[in-house]
Amino acid sequence: MTFSFNSHAQSKIINSGWQFSEDQSVWGNVNIPHTWNDKDAFDDAPGYRRGLGYYKKQIFIASAESNNIHYLKFNAVNQEATVSVNGIKVGNHKGGYTAFNFDITAFLKYDDYNLIEVTVDNSHNENIPPLDADFTFYGGIYRDVGLISLPKQHFSLNDFASEGYYVNYYNISEKRAGVEVKLLIDNFETSKSKNRLYLKILDATGNLILEEYKGIKIDASTSKELNIKFPEIENPKLWSPEHPYLYKLEITLTDKNGYVLDSKSSNLGFRWATVDSEKGFFLNGKSIKLIGVNRHQDYANYGNAVPLSLQKKDIELIKEMGSNVIRFAHYPHARELYKKCDELGILVWTEIPIVNKVTNTNAFFDVSKQMQKEHIKQYYNFPSVVMIGYMNEIFLRLAFDKKETDLEKENRKKYTYTLAKQLENLTRTEAPNHITVMALHFNELYNETKIADLPMLVGWNLYFGWYHDTIKDLGVFLDDQHQRYPNRSLLVSEYGPGADVRVSATEPSRYDYSQEYQLVLHSGYYNQVGNRDFVAGMTAWNFADFGSEFRGETIPHVNQKGLVQYNREPKEVYYWYQSVLKTNDPFVHVTNYQKELNLLENNTHEIVVFSNQDKGKLYVNDEFFKHMNFESGIAKVTIPFKEGINTVRAETDSTSDDTIFNVKIIKDLKTDDFDVLAINVGTDISFRDDVFGVTYLKDRSYTKNLFGYLPSSGKCNRKLIPFNVSNTINEAVYQTVLVDCNTYKVDIPDGKYKVTLYFVEPQLKNKTKVLFNLTDAKDDSKTDVMHRVFDVKLNDKTIASQFNMAKAYADKYGIAESSKINITNNIGLTIRLNPIIGETVLSGILIEKTD
Repeated sequence: MTFSFNSHAQSKIINSGWQFSEDQSVWGNVNIPHTWNDKDAFDDAPGYRRGLGYYKKQIFIASAESNNIHYLKFNAVNQEATVSVNGIKVGNHKGGYTAFNFDITAFLKYDDYNLIEVTVDNSHNENIPPLDADFTFYGGIYRDVGLISLPKQHFSLNDFASEGYYVNYYNISEKRAGVEVKLLIDNFETSKSKNRLYLKILDATGNLILEEYKGIKIDASTSKELNIKFPEIENPKLWSPEHPYLYKLEITLTDKNGYVLDSKSSNLGFRWATVDSEKGFFLNGKSIKLIGVNRHQDYANYGNAVPLSLQKKDIELIKEMGSNVIRFAHYPHARELYKKCDELGILVWTEIPIVNKVTNTNAFFDVSKQMQKEHIKQYYNFPSVVMIGYMNEIFLRLAFDKKETDLEKENRKKYTYTLAKQLENLTRTEAPNHITVMALHFNELYNETKIADLPMLVGWNLYFGWYHDTIKDLGVFLDDQHQRYPNRSLLVSEYGPGADVRVSATEPSRYDYSQEYQLVLHSGYYNQVGNRDFVAGMTAWNFADFGSEFRGETIPHVNQKGLVQYNREPKEVYYWYQSVLKTNDPFVHVTNYQKELNLLENNTHEIVVFSNQDKGKLYVNDEFFKHMNFESGIAKVTIPFKEGINTVRAETDSTSDDTIFNVKIIKDLKTDDFDVLAINVGTDISFRDDVFGVTYLKDRSYTKNLFGYLPSSGKCNRKLIPFNVSNTINEAVYQTVLVDCNTYKVDIPDGKYKVTLYFVEPQLKNKTKVLFNLTDAKDDSKTDVMHRVFDVKLNDKTIASQFNMAKAYADKYGIAESSKINITNNIGLTIRLNPIIGETVLSGILIEKTD
């Protein structure tokens, strides 16, 4: 017997036509998704608006709907929402990343407009996690709002805003698989109802596999729980990243006459997952290495109010990279993305946002457990979800706290462990057949407190070679942990350096923000994890650059560890992952780290080619140049370039890729023609200013006919300033400083020039504490600004006397001192910084020819 129905339940998105105000006096029109922090979280003013925001909207309800039950559903509001209908409060919800429903039936007027009002608060609240984290807590209604109208018998929406049913699997193997469905049905009638329930399982092409029918009776004004167990399916097609085969479950509720009251559907994926402390992760009984990414939900120019179409493209890009796993960090993301993971074949780690620290109050504990219940129940039915977590780096602030006493720290350890234990037990109870997870940072606290023994799988967030130590120390740490805790399953849940596509380095090094170093670190981690069977896998931090308001690196207010940029344009390392993870289709990619390649003293330059093939050929300017062998997806070739445009093409047996290098060869400034010469003083990185089309060359010690600092003119130390520099968009120039180096020479020919020198006061007085995953932290809050005074001269011309940045400019202010100069008698340009008090500093030089 087969059944076919048309559902009369109504669910519509009401995102358009809202009004928003920050103070309830001035209102503007907005559409949902919306955040009020999409701009102020990226300006130079410290902090961003955390407080109240007010939304309102009129909705018309016809009298024909008066027999229905009506719900408002908010898919996410950050972080606390109070909802009123026609001036009457209908509910409050705490937590910014899960959905919630309110039954508004009793508050409605029919054949009339109804006023919906929502007060949103993203203020810091000690009782609502996250309390503190390296991402921006955007305020607003940033996911869809729905108006749901249902007959008086329907699948419950009151079980933590879930869909009212839960799919469980039993006896899953390659030979058979069973499905059991738990359903909750509400009856809002004042009398007992008789209903019918129809369930169908369809294969991927829509063919009916199994069906169940059941007549039910539901008492008045109550909820009924039912469990429907299907017979086992013989020889099921299993779900996996390589073959994400999905069956479909359809559930229909009717009245006794067959009139449809409610219907639901979801994916079914037959799979089982386990972890082994010696052999890693297993799916469907087969060992696989988990390789993928973490993801934050925000996007350039949108904050967290991102159109769903763009978010879905993220998942497609992650799959296209070759990932078989994604960690939705550090909170539940839009449910539609989990469905996308079902369809594309990406395993999911999902978690709630208890990050960095815990508050020891009943309210915090209660909200945390409420979050996890909502999280589990709302995301329960997705086959892709195999790992469920609840804490991230929870002892990070404890490790660096300079103010808490030893007794206070011991108490914090205890109550944090208590909450973790409660959440672990809750997760195991509410989400059987899932793997519980927790992410830790590089600190022995997690072992000392034994909190690392709670989850089934431990994720270590490790930044060897970035915040501390060397890349090779990753393997040392993993081996040590495995030796000390042989029964503990582990995964590298975060890793990666910051990278700016405008930054390049021929000798990449830690903390230089070059794409070249990003490749060195990622490939180093990949090889070390791949060589250790006991490591379940690795998830890179992060898929995309994301907003973190307090950060002030080469792109301020953005964490730059993404494999793609904030606007989702890939960085070069994204293509490297394709070369090692995508083995089915031939792939080759020629990297180009610099839009304008400046070569000093010689014309050769090493380029990097990625491929998933063993061998390839390289062509330069359409002529065969060299055979290539790829190791771990990488081939490096040194090429002699000509001045101007050069074309480089790589070929394998069945695919090719090419790119253009615009080459400027600088051998002698006296004779080489140039209009602009820019130098990134105090660093080995070159930087491309894309706005003005200028490349700042890496610094060097002086050689004749070129440029550089004179090492004999002072200590010539380099300093990095990892803070936002205001009054500029070129942080990468200002943040690198040459200290106590008093003479700089540039052997430019005679002529008229405009010379601009860049300065910033490096001695910090900022009291904002910047902590990432460091092993140690210094307290800069008591540091006074050094009194630094010096004269600035271009040849014999003084362009700044008694130059005192601390007195004349705001803290961390980008200063540009420009002057015109006429160079004669073949003397070139000499920049002299004559110290009066303290040490001199210089960040950059820009020389432009003038008429």
